[in-house]
Amino acid sequence: MKKKRDYKKEYRENHKPNLKDNNARHRARYAAEKAGKVRVGDGKEIDHKNNNPRDNSPGNVRVMSRAKNRARSRRKII
Repeated sequence: MKKKRDYKKEYRENHKPNLKDNNARHRARYAAEKAGKVRVGDGKEIDHKNNNPRDNSPGNVRVMSRAKNRARSRRKII
């Protein structure tokens, strides 16, 4: 007989958000809204070119459609 899974325990252990990264993403979106590059509900997202959400320098941040941003490869090329 199979052991019954404890889904709540699995969720607690495996789904811990990185709050610093989330805050940095929100700051980048807020700055783009203030600059007039994006609007609420426009389907655009902020893309970090080097995949580091804490690096919100102007040269690293760009506006993309949601589909293009999520289809972009995140692999690091060595």
